[in-house]
Amino acid sequence: MKSDQAKVRLEQVSLQLGRQHFFFDASFEEAKVTAVVGPSGSGKSTLLNLVAGFETPTGGRVLIGADDMGGRDPAERPISLIFQENNLFAHLDIVTNVGLGISPSLRLTQEDKARIASALERVGLAGFEKRLPSSMSGGERQRAALARALVRQRAVMLLDEPFAALDPGLRAGMAGLLKELQSENDNTVLLVTHHPDDIRRLADAVVFLSDGKILFQGATEAFFSATDIPEVGAFLQK
Repeated sequence: MKSDQAKVRLEQVSLQLGRQHFFFDASFEEAKVTAVVGPSGSGKSTLLNLVAGFETPTGGRVLIGADDMGGRDPAERPISLIFQENNLFAHLDIVTNVGLGISPSLRLTQEDKARIASALERVGLAGFEKRLPSSMSGGERQRAALARALVRQRAVMLLDEPFAALDPGLRAGMAGLLKELQSENDNTVLLVTHHPDDIRRLADAVVFLSDGKILFQGATEAFFSATDIPEVGAFLQK
């Protein structure tokens, strides 16, 4: 899927989870990074889960490009995901963990193996192929998760607090690497974060959630000026 087909749209999407009701109506521009922010419990991960297909809306539609994602399993959607925990298999070496991004059965062609080697080199992990995740730092494991997302070659990347476990120096380095790779590949990125610095470094636009609803959507610069919205003001003062 080319970047001009990768706009993500939540069209009057509603979801009921227990007593919590969510309602999202928003567009995420192709080849841009949109930060999805808000207080804990506001619906950030739920929004990503709707795009990914882990949650099924009770109303409305989720579209990627012109395609309605209704009825499509997560594996059938043009997405890659990176979470805070990096989701690496502890008993598998790094080259195998990354290879799973291409083929869950690990039936890999020579071209696939070349893509894996290139992705590991790109994220600074050349020579780490046979290392186990337990022998690597948190930053190195997140780089491996990013390499796995790269080899999947999906137009949309969903990132849920991917830098939360990293110290400030590693956080800045990973953010810079992500932005560089996103610019090269024209990915459409939805980034959940609690950190204003991540928004400043990475985001072209911001969607701010509170209590399962969108209170603000717009350019990053406008978000940092939206202190007249009490919830936004409280978030920025943390």
